[in-house]
Amino acid sequence: FRARNFDTRPLLFESLPSTAAEMKYILVTGGVISGIGKGVIASSIGTILKSCGLRVTSIKIDPYLNIDAGTFSPYEHGEVFVLDDGAEVDLDLGNYERFLDVTLHKDNNITTGKIYQHVIERERRGDYLGKTVQVVPHITDAIQDWIERVAKIPVDDDESEPHVCVIELGGTVGDIEGMPFFEAFRQFQFRVGRENFCCLLVSLVPQPLSTGEHKTKPTDRKS
Repeated sequence: FRARNFDTRPLLFESLPSTAAEMKYILVTGGVISGIGKGVIASSIGTILKSCGLRVTSIKIDPYLNIDAGTFSPYEHGEVFVLDDGAEVDLDLGNYERFLDVTLHKDNNITTGKIYQHVIERERRGDYLGKTVQVVPHITDAIQDWIERVAKIPVDDDESEPHVCVIELGGTVGDIEGMPFFEAFRQFQFRVGRENFCCLLVSLVPQPLSTGEHKTKPTDRKS
């Protein structure tokens, strides 16, 4: 994977963050193909950080329009994981809970359907005061607000606010349904400060039998 714009030294070796503004965010995305292991990478990163004494929470983003995973065919998406609050979510959240020994909630799973439902409900209430509701800024702002809110929710038994939020964005870079999320995160690095935001790309580097060489061009195109 590739890591960008993230200095781990103040996170791991100096004083722990004391305010919400200092929370660290790690975004894990995928390139070239899906199902490449982003969930295991995200869970493993969280486990390493937790072993350093940090409190870690996780968010899984699924760019599909479904509200949740409850109506999915298991042949297409695998098993549905049921959280303690009854929410039916992507199986990756089960990995997060097992790796990190935390208790996640329904809002730790974001879907495009949830975001659009939230924005449309606000529009119907008149919260936007007659403005034209658009993907930018209203959808992208809703994504950023959701992440900041959920990242503060305690997931450990001690009910303390997490230090780090590991976010997995499903699918691959370039998927049309994921574009609002990538734009939201482009903006998000400036909202929270680039020193508090890290992006990791998990990608396939194929090695064709005909050449025996590793080919990085697909990853370059996606990053």
